[in-house]
Amino acid sequence: MKRRRDMEIEATEIRSGIEELSMMQLLKVKLVKPDQETDANHQDIHDNNIINSHIPTMPFLSISNLVLQVLDKIGPTMAVLRQDIYQNIQRLEKVHDTDPALYSNMVEILKKEISEGKATKGPSCCKALLWLTRSLDFTFALLQLLAEDLERNMVQAVQEAYTNTLKPWHGWISSAAFKVALKLLPDSKGLITILMGKDKNKDEFKKELRTFISLLAPLLKEIHDVLGAYGVDKLKST
Repeated sequence: MKRRRDMEIEATEIRSGIEELSMMQLLKVKLVKPDQETDANHQDIHDNNIINSHIPTMPFLSISNLVLQVLDKIGPTMAVLRQDIYQNIQRLEKVHDTDPALYSNMVEILKKEISEGKATKGPSCCKALLWLTRSLDFTFALLQLLAEDLERNMVQAVQEAYTNTLKPWHGWISSAAFKVALKLLPDSKGLITILMGKDKNKDEFKKELRTFISLLAPLLKEIHDVLGAYGVDKLKST
């Protein structure tokens, strides 16, 4: 993952995300078996396909790492969220590195923990995937709002995205930390400048946002389906 970050040092996070998601999509097409395509309308086949989904581990972690890069640019206001994302990435990456061939598929990591009875105990990889996905849900919701209107009030946009994604799963401690961070956000113009990068106008940036959103949506749905199938999608924080 480090090598890829070095190669993309001049790219914006949105552009890097589009490239990563596009490659993931191509990889998944190659992994789909003919009988899965033919029998896609049968419920039993559909459920089985969810359980046996292929979610490429390192590309997914690269997408999650792009969120970290954005938080780094925003500054120390998102330190709590940044640390949480970073620790979850590291936890999954560490397990992946124990057997890169087997754990190239995130679902295999879930299966291992569930079979061992560790999925909901302590700082598990199941929890790490769940919270990384929820962080991407929040990012997805925020970018949707920005794609509709780049002049939107940033505090209101972040609050709306948070309410619709992370808030239902946060306890009072996490909610309180978010409220503090919300008060210290950069204004709309500042955050758009951070995300847009140099040499790009707003129309081009909106187009990139919409492309990124369209590629991220099916990935998030698939991950949520998998988490739901394994019964680890309802966990809450303190």
